[in-house]
Amino acid sequence: MVSSLLLFSSFTQKEGGTISLAGEWQFEADPADQGMKEKWFARTLHDKIKLPGSMAENLKGDDISLSTRWTASIYDSSWFYNPRMAKFRQPGNIKVPFWLTPAKHYVGPAWYRKDVTIPANWKGRRVVLELERVHIASRLWVNEVEVGQQNSLVAPHTYDLTSHLTPGKHTLTLRIDNTLTPAVNVGTNSHSVADHTQGNWNGVVGNMQLSAGAKVYVEEVQVYPDLKSKTAHVKLTLRNSTGKQVAGKLALVARSFNSDRSHEVNPKPTKVQLPNGDTTLDLELPMGDNMQTWDEFNPALYRLTVSFDGKGDLDDERQVQFGMREISTQGTRILVNGKPVFLRGTLHNCEFPLTGYPAMDVAAWERIFKVAKAHGLNHIRFHSWSPPEAAFIAADKTGFYLQPEGPTWPNHSTSLGDGKPIDQYVYEETNRIARHFGNYASFTMLAAGNEPRGGKQAQYLAQFIKYWQEKDNRRIYTGASVAMSWPLVPENEFMVKSGPRGLDWPNSRPETLTDYLPKIQDFKVPYVTHEMGQWCAFPNFKEIQKYTGVYKARNFEAFQEDLEDRGMGDQAEAFLMSSGKLQALCYKHEIEKSLRTPGLGGFQLLGLQDFPGQGTALVGVVDAFWDSKGYISPEAFSRFCNATVPLSRMPKFVYSSNETMEAAIELYHFGEADLQDAVLQWTVKDEKGKTVGSGSLPAQTYARGTNTHAGKITFALASINEASQLNLEVRVLNTDFVNDWNFWVYPATLPEVKADVYYTTVLDKQAEQVLQKGGKVFLNAAGKVVKGKEVEMYHTPVFWNTSWFKMRPPHTTGSLINPTHPAFAHFPTDDFTDLQWWEIVNRAQVMHLEDFPKDFRPLVQPIDTWFMNRKLGLIFEAQVGQGKLMVSSTDLGGDMKDRPVARQLYHSLLQYMASEQFQPKDALDIALVRDLFQTPSREQWSAYTKDSPDELKPNQGQR
Repeated sequence: MVSSLLLFSSFTQKEGGTISLAGEWQFEADPADQGMKEKWFARTLHDKIKLPGSMAENLKGDDISLSTRWTASIYDSSWFYNPRMAKFRQPGNIKVPFWLTPAKHYVGPAWYRKDVTIPANWKGRRVVLELERVHIASRLWVNEVEVGQQNSLVAPHTYDLTSHLTPGKHTLTLRIDNTLTPAVNVGTNSHSVADHTQGNWNGVVGNMQLSAGAKVYVEEVQVYPDLKSKTAHVKLTLRNSTGKQVAGKLALVARSFNSDRSHEVNPKPTKVQLPNGDTTLDLELPMGDNMQTWDEFNPALYRLTVSFDGKGDLDDERQVQFGMREISTQGTRILVNGKPVFLRGTLHNCEFPLTGYPAMDVAAWERIFKVAKAHGLNHIRFHSWSPPEAAFIAADKTGFYLQPEGPTWPNHSTSLGDGKPIDQYVYEETNRIARHFGNYASFTMLAAGNEPRGGKQAQYLAQFIKYWQEKDNRRIYTGASVAMSWPLVPENEFMVKSGPRGLDWPNSRPETLTDYLPKIQDFKVPYVTHEMGQWCAFPNFKEIQKYTGVYKARNFEAFQEDLEDRGMGDQAEAFLMSSGKLQALCYKHEIEKSLRTPGLGGFQLLGLQDFPGQGTALVGVVDAFWDSKGYISPEAFSRFCNATVPLSRMPKFVYSSNETMEAAIELYHFGEADLQDAVLQWTVKDEKGKTVGSGSLPAQTYARGTNTHAGKITFALASINEASQLNLEVRVLNTDFVNDWNFWVYPATLPEVKADVYYTTVLDKQAEQVLQKGGKVFLNAAGKVVKGKEVEMYHTPVFWNTSWFKMRPPHTTGSLINPTHPAFAHFPTDDFTDLQWWEIVNRAQVMHLEDFPKDFRPLVQPIDTWFMNRKLGLIFEAQVGQGKLMVSSTDLGGDMKDRPVARQLYHSLLQYMASEQFQPKDALDIALVRDLFQTPSREQWSAYTKDSPDELKPNQGQR
């Protein structure tokens, strides 16, 4: 897809030519940094390499070892010391758990050399070298003469070689250095450089070419849409390098090219006199009444051709792509073309697991944006990096809003606003982003970077915002994307901050009454939620086979092998599916809570896709390849994440049969236009899909940019005479917009179960005697667990991952349940902990079954963090002696008057124990069970390091 990029390249010439530099180059790594001293630019290099590409792709660099000097933080060093991980630290079997493992690793200078032959017809022409996506600093020689050096993580490195390249053979020598020197220390965890994501690679991965053109040329074109006047203001820089004045005609032509309606704007050419040097012109391009605008619904684009017609060979032409789009704010709302939008976004952290560097072709980016759109999103934030031009082209075509950032997370090895080189580098890089990509309609927002450190950061960011407000009105600006412990920057045009996020399920039962308004009501600018979600699922080990490129999922391999060592390898797929369904449930409720919030500007998920670094953060419903993991489809996800979403306000999801289910219904609507006379229809169905209740809400008009009360649903539950899982669905008639919620109804009174079962809260002598005589025992061990006491379980799963956050609770990613087991015959359940399980699992103790047989399987099995892979149990059954034992470490028994779920589950278990089906297949020694309540776990987690991520440092001296 290089040709697509060349169409918009800064150095496309009307009459000239190009020489591709792709292919084989001489190469030599310079780990001791002796090349300059020894003048490697004047000698043959001893190796070969193919460009575009990285050193790692070409298998150049060092093997991965325990002493590899990574460009990234490690807060959990247990892998280096834990005896259980020793086999993954052996030469030839290094399996790093923190991120993906490259084939080779190298940080330092490397030299690249290539001979080129300049054709005779280039004589007298301007010649430019373009190197797209160099990592990080380049230095160039032509025939042993140094031309210059450049340093950018965001823009092409371009060199004017007019005075260096005459017709004939020449030698180009590049020195590329990916060291984080003080001049380019953007922060060791920045996604522009860190091993957490793309890796700190060395090379050139984009377009590489020499271009020839006229010495009078269009140096820069910037287009500023004005929708009110239906005009595009065009700011041009023409450069005359002839040394004398040149006269000519300048023509502008704008044509639509991707919409159903063709539209062309072709004003008369303008006569110009160009003195030597640069001439800046401000021209008006009237778009007329047929003007088409760009947004997420109708991404109409124009191609502007700027032509200079001089004498002889002084003709030049430049094309840029633009859309007639304006973005602004009004109070707490973001407006696109004067209409309110809600940003439903995710972060992109430069996850490219085959190459380790960003995709440079349009097709790859189109796929990413289309997957995101299929999940109901309309926005991506690029965390501490900026994508290449291909991404902007694709986003323009797809109708997607982008927030690139300065390529810096100025925190872990640097700081912002303290007079360090990074202060100026942020301005330089964001100016390069605006210069090269500023015309793309999708480029709607800009931030300096992510979560900075520095005592004067707020003042620095305030000046950054003011600078850009005065310089370029085509987008809106925020200082940095930050969490709550960072200082406020009142100058922000919009905020990206973490206040309105999370679910309070660890402290209160699930409901949909509340929203995040208390978190944002004091703010007067649009508030976009920072890094929302971060709910983990268990690893998908089937993904390992996808790593056919330069990076391998050695982290996944280690987790998989460790799981197998603990006798649970056969459960990996079930762990993935059960934990994934819980993850999706959490995303559903957090997103809906955001959509219910009046005045919220949007959210940025972390993330729709997995993040392979920072300890392996499996937070996505799609993997790092943007492929589905199989537990929720884009269609299902977009039911609760879309331009229009029916919402409920329900006080709870568990009812007794003597109650009435009530739900206030709202319609979140940020679609293309108002919904006129829309009818919302509701149905309640049982598990078999049979409709047990239905109705519709009065027709009304739902204005775009609103969250409107639609009506109230009441549904009496008296007819439900057995434990049931029901589903409430609300649909906007004659549209595809629909949403639904499961809820559970349990009988208000339960029949007594006649079971000869000894109930106890301790494994006492009577319990042992009952078992010895062949009786049945129900052991309610809640609060009595010792082995496993260190494992904390909430209803919500692991946040981000337990390695990065040093085993901060919760430690589990849900629980695996066998819904067809007869123990649950009177307790409808899926294979995961849906909302009815909150009362059972939230903050319940788990049992660490470290000494149980490897093939032992509990009835309810909490799924441990994959860094530990402990075999855990919440409810299990076993033969003990001549008897049969049921053990629960969640509280089942006692006074359950106000705990309908526990009462129903206990009833179902007793029914099972009273039946002939109660025949546990596993036999355990009583001492093994007793040990759960006497002996701590032998294996205890330790980080082996004292440092911690920012979020675990209370205020970080930021305020």
